[in-house]
Amino acid sequence: MSTVLLFAQLKIRLLGGNLRGDLQRKIGFVFTLVIAVGLAALGFFLMSLLRLAPADIAASVVTISFGFFLLSWMIVPLLAFGLDDTLDPAKLSLFPLRTRELAVGMFTASVTGVWPVAMLIVMAGALVALPSSPGGLLLGVPAVLLQFALCVVASRLITTSLSSALRTRRGRDVLAVAALLVVVLAQLPNLLMNRGLSDPIAILHQMAAVFRWTPPGMAAHAMADGGLVGLAELVVVALAVVVLAWLWIKALSRALVTPDVSTQAASVRRESGLLDRFLPDGPLAAVVTKELKYIRREPRFRVGWFSAIVVTLLLSFSLGGDSEGGPGAGIPIVLTAIGAMMIALQSGNAFGIDGRSLWMNAVAFGSERGLGTDLAGRHLASALIAVPLLAVIGVGTGLFTGHPETIVWAVLAGWGALGIGLGIGSVTSVVVPYTVPERMNAFSGAAPGQGGQAFAASMGAMLGFLLLALPLAIPLLFGLYWVCVLAPFYGLLAEVLSRRLAAKIGHARMPELLAAVSKPT
Repeated sequence: MSTVLLFAQLKIRLLGGNLRGDLQRKIGFVFTLVIAVGLAALGFFLMSLLRLAPADIAASVVTISFGFFLLSWMIVPLLAFGLDDTLDPAKLSLFPLRTRELAVGMFTASVTGVWPVAMLIVMAGALVALPSSPGGLLLGVPAVLLQFALCVVASRLITTSLSSALRTRRGRDVLAVAALLVVVLAQLPNLLMNRGLSDPIAILHQMAAVFRWTPPGMAAHAMADGGLVGLAELVVVALAVVVLAWLWIKALSRALVTPDVSTQAASVRRESGLLDRFLPDGPLAAVVTKELKYIRREPRFRVGWFSAIVVTLLLSFSLGGDSEGGPGAGIPIVLTAIGAMMIALQSGNAFGIDGRSLWMNAVAFGSERGLGTDLAGRHLASALIAVPLLAVIGVGTGLFTGHPETIVWAVLAGWGALGIGLGIGSVTSVVVPYTVPERMNAFSGAAPGQGGQAFAASMGAMLGFLLLALPLAIPLLFGLYWVCVLAPFYGLLAEVLSRRLAAKIGHARMPELLAAVSKPT
């Protein structure tokens, strides 16, 4: 019990430490807290509404939801590996605790916090949705707790077993690709329904049948049954939790004595590219070369590029199957612009990737013009990849939605949106900078405690993007697609003006900017 209290107090103190940071960190923590509470209330309400649905549909939805919660707990902690110290057993290996005590402490740390409590509240909504008898309600309480324990233990087993590989660069790259493939596969039922290839109710029951005899499905069925069969299913779920906990302890024992394989020497190659032939030697060429190397070596950039392609093409494929006449001719333009926004908003914290080494750039800046040249080099490096990529997205969205005649308009609109997004990103980079953690995984965007700040910066960047895009969006609403011809020039103008504004603001607050991106992670 003392171990449980100790780790709970440590986790609460870590969370409370965010309130003793600067104002931006406090705002980010409060923002995250509000979001978690809101999602918990909304999730509980939506789960409770299943009480009004037919019993078979309600049972199928809860079964799928419980299975989805388990999969989420198995995947999301992998994406957060390196941000939460309690996920990596190597960070706790020096504690004077036995393996079982350490496992109890890590379990306690996992369930202590805003988001685990929010997830438990959402799952508790099934107590309103499913039980049709007092027995079902009586079995429902341990069913929800066992489902929650199953999620936590399965999550810990996976992160502990893969912790050694996740510390390596190759392991993080494999994780990034695997996570994106899971997201794509998760969209298959939605794509089939939008294409009119199957009955939604039939797909719902088929998916529920897949999860029916898994521990999450048994926990959901126990609430709906409320009898001896449900009690037997809860015993099976409890045994599954015990077995997974035993496997986790074994994996933890092995991880604590396994040497770290992430300390391998990296090779350094001397490179000369095409840029040397087209850009004169100077600060601009140096920044472009550096940024292209970052893009090639940093998995977070590859995830951003690939996500833009996947999201836009999946949306276009889904919308292209609408049986009621199909999407409008402007949909490829909108989707390509969305892809451009996703790519451009990666530059919303341009200096965060430099971290403490930004001081060397700050010394070389010397003036607003120097900072503006640095931003121009970053934007040029991004454009060298994004411009042809947006051409591919424009062609794909035009073909998938059945409107190849708008491919040219879509590509031009995407290029214009890219310029707008890069300009907005340069402003947010100097107004709301934050520390980017070391390359522990491809999905870490902000240092621990700054997630809310990063989210608020992203929301502000998207709002600014939408406002600047209105002069192009309004004519498109009236079918004036020819305005896309002006989009690249408008985007270039927005990028230049925004970059100059960012250089002026950033040069005036360079000490604050350097401090913001150099915080310990």
